[in-house]
Amino acid sequence: MAHYPAWDQDEARSLVTGLAHLEGATLPILHALQAEFGYVDAQAVPLIAEALNLSRADVHGTISFYHDFRTAPPPRRIVKLCRAEACQALGCETLVADLAQDHGIVVDAHGQHDGVAVETVYCLGNCALGPSALVDGELVGRVDADRIAALCGAQQ
Repeated sequence: MAHYPAWDQDEARSLVTGLAHLEGATLPILHALQAEFGYVDAQAVPLIAEALNLSRADVHGTISFYHDFRTAPPPRRIVKLCRAEACQALGCETLVADLAQDHGIVVDAHGQHDGVAVETVYCLGNCALGPSALVDGELVGRVDADRIAALCGAQQ
């Protein structure tokens, strides 16, 4: 998992200012902030609103609409579990139930389990080797509950 610097208001302002000239700059700015700090701090909302002449509600609405934007520092590990049709046919829903029942790991719990977030995604393009997961950006095929739990427990 990448290690991010602490939120820095001056660096955030510099990123916002550097991208404000783009047409439709809200998303590029949000992506740049998240790439730099691992999340979009609430302090960024007024910066972006002022730079783009938007309301704070517009900026907040964009952040909350897109599920990939984080508003808090990321967990030490992120596991994205595919729950699309091909992985469903190969048992991902049983895997989700087993994770909760046998390991106490709830998918999409809007939080972390021991510093790990397990999130649903729909299609990782690894359909033949499902169920599939993306662990800190690395594609893993043919996962089961025990393997996901082990990946969640592994320290980096």
